Amino acid sequence: MRLENKVAIITGAASGIGKAAADLFVAEGARVVYSDIYDAPNDLTIDAEKAIYVKCDVSKRAEVAALIQKTLEKFSALDIMVNNAGVGTVGSILEASDEVWDKTIGVNLSGTFYGVQLAAQVMKEKGIKGSIINLSSILGTVGLPGTVAYCASKGGIVQLTHAAALDLAAHGIRINAIAPGFIMTNMTKGMLNNDSFSKLVKGNTPLGYVGVPDDIAYAALYLASDESKYVTGTILHVDGGWTAR
Repeated sequence: MRLENKVAIITGAASGIGKAAADLFVAEGARVVYSDIYDAPNDLTIDAEKAIYVKCDVSKRAEVAALIQKTLEKFSALDIMVNNAGVGTVGSILEASDEVWDKTIGVNLSGTFYGVQLAAQVMKEKGIKGSIINLSSILGTVGLPGTVAYCASKGGIVQLTHAAALDLAAHGIRINAIAPGFIMTNMTKGMLNNDSFSKLVKGNTPLGYVGVPDDIAYAALYLASDESKYVTGTILHVDGGWTAR
C-alpha cells in the first residue's frame, strides 16, 4: 500500500484522469475525497469508510475552501492535493472571446492557484509534509493552433508550480505538475475520434498511440507517494515522447 493512511483530495474526479487517479489512490490505501463540479455520478461506487464525494466549482475560492474543510471534518488531515479539474477550450488569438478566456483561466489556472494555496496553508498549519500535484499539459510547453487560452492556462500552471515549490520547500511541502499528452477522456474523445486529428496526434507522438487515464494516474501515484520525497518543482511529461521531438 503506497499511500496507506494518507488523505487525498482529487478534483475533476467524476471521470477520466481524475477518477482513474482517485480509484488508484483508494486501492493503494488512501482515504480520498472525489470532487467535481457535477453532482455525484450515478455509476460512482465508493466505500464510505475510504472515500466521499464533494461537489465543487474550483473557479470559486469559497467552494475550494469548503471542499478542504469538509475533508478535514471527515478525515482530520490533508496529505495530498491533486488539482486536476480543468476545461478544454478552442479559439485562436484572433478569435478567442473574453468569455472563453475568462472561463479557461478561471477554472484551469485560478482553480489550481486556489487549490495550491488553500491546501498548502492547511499543511503548513498542521505540520504535514504533504504533496501537491497539478495537472498541466504538453500544451503548457508547446503550442497548438487554435488553443490560445488553454495553452496560456496550462503554461501558467507550469510556472505556478515552479514558484510555489520554492515557497513551500522550507515547510517540507512538495509540489509538482504532470504534463499529459493527448489522453482519451470524455474531454478529448470528440477530437480524437476525428480521423484527421487522431492521425495528427499519433503522427506527433513517437510511441504512436493515444494514452489512457491510467497512464496519468500512475504518474500521480508516484508523485503522491514517499517514493518521490526528493522531487519538487518538476514537470513530469507523460506524453508518449511528444515534447522530446
